[in-house]
Amino acid sequence: MIGVWHLQPRPCPPFPPRARATKGTAMTIGNIKLNNPFLLAPLAGITDSPFRRICRAQGAALVYSEMVSAKGLYYNDKSTERLLAFEPEEAPVIYQLFGSDSEIMAWAVDKLADHENAGIDVNMGCPVPKVAKNGEGAALMKDPLLAADIVRAMVKAERSSADRLGRQAKPITVKTRIGWDESNVNIKEFALRIEEAGASAIAIHGRTRDQYYSGSANWDKIAEVKSLLSIPVIGSGDVMTGAAAVRMLRETGCDLVMIARGALGNPWIFHEAKELLAGRPAPPLPSIEVKLNMFLNQLKLTVEFKGETAAVREMRKHAGWYLKGVPGAASIRQKVNRATTETGLQEVLRQELGIG
Repeated sequence: MIGVWHLQPRPCPPFPPRARATKGTAMTIGNIKLNNPFLLAPLAGITDSPFRRICRAQGAALVYSEMVSAKGLYYNDKSTERLLAFEPEEAPVIYQLFGSDSEIMAWAVDKLADHENAGIDVNMGCPVPKVAKNGEGAALMKDPLLAADIVRAMVKAERSSADRLGRQAKPITVKTRIGWDESNVNIKEFALRIEEAGASAIAIHGRTRDQYYSGSANWDKIAEVKSLLSIPVIGSGDVMTGAAAVRMLRETGCDLVMIARGALGNPWIFHEAKELLAGRPAPPLPSIEVKLNMFLNQLKLTVEFKGETAAVREMRKHAGWYLKGVPGAASIRQKVNRATTETGLQEVLRQELGIG
């Protein structure tokens, strides 16, 4: 049964006093052990299997699927199933689901019980109107009790599935923002309820829903939540370089860092962050030739995964990101956007960049 979205948030009873969490960092999410703290964020229309493979090869400790509709799974939408495919070299992979009905979200957990994903994340931060108007994504911040109900139902479903299949329960996590708008920055209360509901970690983008991606991310709010919770806190927002990823760890005390826009056209950001965290010098910036080779590798993988027509269409936007900072990039992008075949796209870039 599909539940009804609460247009008016239910009043939340106050949280009882609790002990301050012990400072420190965690390199695990539930039973997922990570070899570094830098994660590739889930990005709709971007973090597909080919891009995840590239980022894992560059050092991302964990990757997420694109946002998957729990209702899409429920109604057996074939395009939704495609979003769940991944290759062994991508592991560990966390599926990200979105929805606002606790029963359907729990059903989706059971539906995915025999997949090889490492865990399931719940999107409670997507700001786009077509998601939020349905009470999903960032709209769930307006109803912390409903958000907690969803997590609680999913955790229960996952434990039941694990018992049935004779395996460990996979972690259920949440990705969210600091609030709906500047007048409703409720991330501390929200995060406490998510933890109480049984989530294994929470990722916080340091902006409100109304900000979308404008202005600056508020890292102080991430630090405040870290001081309250016992589960791992994942910081997100304005991590555009490896240096910024390391700085977020140090300035907020968060356990892990989720890299989103900073990885677009720059999968090397994960390697850079790892080197800097280890106290080594930052690697040299990739040359134009290195960028082209990486792009062509991603193009090849995407053609194999999606077919030529879809791959070329999608890789045009990636070309724009890889070309950032290249002289004459705007003119090259215009020609890229007219390419319709894999060979045509390769030839445009080789010719315009002067690389045979």
